[in-house]
Amino acid sequence: MTASVPPAPFDLTGRVAVVTGAARGQGAAHALTLAAAGARVVLTDIHEPDGESPADAAAAATGRPDAALFLRHDVASADDWERVVATTVRRYGRLDVLVNNAALWHTAPVGEETEEGFRSLVSVNLVGPFLGIRAVLPAMRAAGGGSVVNISSTAGLTGIPGHAAYGATKFGLRGLTRSAALDVAADGIRVNSVHPGMIDTPMIAGVTGGGDGVRDREYPGVPLRRIGTPQDVAHLVLFLASDASSYVTGAEFAVDGGLAAR
Repeated sequence: MTASVPPAPFDLTGRVAVVTGAARGQGAAHALTLAAAGARVVLTDIHEPDGESPADAAAAATGRPDAALFLRHDVASADDWERVVATTVRRYGRLDVLVNNAALWHTAPVGEETEEGFRSLVSVNLVGPFLGIRAVLPAMRAAGGGSVVNISSTAGLTGIPGHAAYGATKFGLRGLTRSAALDVAADGIRVNSVHPGMIDTPMIAGVTGGGDGVRDREYPGVPLRRIGTPQDVAHLVLFLASDASSYVTGAEFAVDGGLAAR
């Protein structure tokens, strides 16, 4: 018997992805990685890109002018989600992948956290992904299936001091992932969560000190002794977006240098 050769498992040619919080940092890395794998990508963010748009960078890197599109998008707005999905389908004809990356982060001991601060994180970090999943389902069903990748955190796997609000949203996203995966599995739609640890992005620059040398330092608190890069997370997102993970749903993956293993 001669075995057939399957297509490259990470090839996203013909697929269309939406990546939220993609104006910079981790979201931009996700978008560029998916575009490099052949996908056409809609990058969204409430902030306009700093300098060159990641959408322009994706088009330049892939040599495909239609590889990417940037849309301003408030993930806490159901109307904005409807507009983003409608624009994506109108522009590219389908929608196969959603990366719920947009998030807010701040720290405070639980007794000092404000109601306003708690609600703001819940609105973006948890309600936003829920609205996104709900909004993309019709288009993914029409496409015959799809993949949703929810970017949670190691703060969604274990308690961290000062992270009552943020951790609550990331634990909530973990639960949303598992339940949604069961709800839509019969439609061929997979839902998984990714849990980054300390990653060198603008979001945590105030903690790491930022700068080029941040990746050269040794981090004794991390088993692998280094800070993570956006690409470390983006490579896992590519796996979950692609057919390489076609039998994976309702799962959670730590990208944290071993922190969650303790």
